[in-house]
Amino acid sequence: MTDTIATSSSNHDGNRCHHNPTVSCGDCRLNAICLPISLQIDDIDRVDEIIQRGRPLQKGDNLYRAGDKFQSVYAVRSGTLKAVTITNDGQEQVTGFYLPGEIIGMDGLAHNNHTNTASALETASVCEIPFSRLEELSLKIPTMQRHFFQLMSKEITSDQKLITMLSKNSADERVAALLLSISSRNHRRQLSATDFRLPMSRSDIGNYLGLTIETVSRVFGRLQKSGVLIVDKKDICIADMESLKLVAKATAAC
Repeated sequence: MTDTIATSSSNHDGNRCHHNPTVSCGDCRLNAICLPISLQIDDIDRVDEIIQRGRPLQKGDNLYRAGDKFQSVYAVRSGTLKAVTITNDGQEQVTGFYLPGEIIGMDGLAHNNHTNTASALETASVCEIPFSRLEELSLKIPTMQRHFFQLMSKEITSDQKLITMLSKNSADERVAALLLSISSRNHRRQLSATDFRLPMSRSDIGNYLGLTIETVSRVFGRLQKSGVLIVDKKDICIADMESLKLVAKATAAC
């Protein structure tokens, strides 16, 4: 739950974290996202005591694999991770993208083993939160327990919305919804809601949205031609936010 955005605000490309493991939760600019706002200073210090901060993950490194024993949840401190599961017919399915300040790893709660594999899409760092310690702390800090119930509820809601989107929405609606999701998540981190770099490939986007890579590329082309987006490879500028919302039909998935 730390991010050196707090100490390095001049860096371009979204004030990226330098993966500094020494910044505490209390100093972290992301703590309003991954910690309950109502926590007192003493409570934040108690949370900080159980956090484990390891070395940065390099692009392609796994944070955990499907089948691994569930022991911890993780707060993304910098970079972006994706979660992937293997379908019944042996196909890889991207199930989510996780940005700084977001919690990953709760797929292991139900059966004490992770059902997904989480890997870094770029250089990334995480705060590891041992779940046994978190349970102990949640009993002492009710707001912390409520916060994680809310996170679990959000995960369930997101899964339901994704299923609905994949079954009912057009390709344009799916891509627009994903871009709006990233936009709003950037805004929560006090970054630009209109100018950002996509950390995931077109292939990952297509896999997540149930589209071919060719379809994803065509949608980006249409949105750029209509003046909704300005696209330069992975760099995205939302030139007309209201039109993008109309394309998505206010679908708040992803």
